[in-house]
Amino acid sequence: MNSRHVLALLHLASPALPVGAFSYSQGLEWEVSCGRIHDEEGVREWLEQLLQHALACWEAPLVMRLVGAWGELPDPPGQNENLEANILRWNAEFLAGRETAELRAETVQMGYSCCRVLPELFGTHPKLAAGTAVLSLVREPAYPIVWSLAAALAGVLPLEAGVAYLWSWLENQVMAAVKLVPLGQSAGQRLLAALAHRIPALADAALTRPESDWSNLVPGLALASSLHETQYSRLFRS
Repeated sequence: MNSRHVLALLHLASPALPVGAFSYSQGLEWEVSCGRIHDEEGVREWLEQLLQHALACWEAPLVMRLVGAWGELPDPPGQNENLEANILRWNAEFLAGRETAELRAETVQMGYSCCRVLPELFGTHPKLAAGTAVLSLVREPAYPIVWSLAAALAGVLPLEAGVAYLWSWLENQVMAAVKLVPLGQSAGQRLLAALAHRIPALADAALTRPESDWSNLVPGLALASSLHETQYSRLFRS
């Protein structure tokens, strides 16, 4: 990638991207509240398992496949019905795979917010209209669907997009853990350093993972999220 692509990737992976990622803990808040996670090591184990068995086995392969698909989107739209059908199918399957109401609401809200950012970032891009035309066919675009369109418009390659997506998720979750456990800023940096080294290998594996092997079977996350939905006192929306 050239420097322009690197900057675009940093922008899309930044916690400052106004999509509301900071307001979700994805079950971590319940794990802390019930006492199952109470220190830095517990957070590391929780996030490592989610990275390996959820993010790297479904969301990352999906994002990488979508970046490639969006890159082939014709302008004007409607001239590649198979491509558009795949994008619609992947969105529907991803929403169906959200185990709880709040996890589903999370990806829909972030997808909606990301849609609103697209014109601000790519208002003059020649393929923005084609991409948003496809998104308009989807009643509830999920976050990976919209984010991958942004990455494709930025000219980012699928592998680099997957690495950035995993890093963005990890950074937001570590920030949530720093507030919830609570942990100090130094502990947060140790967690990022310890887990970030896993991302390149996970991204490489995700790039070649066949769609038949995509899976996010993490029962602990589903249970934590379900219990969080009725938690009395909450800082986070998931």
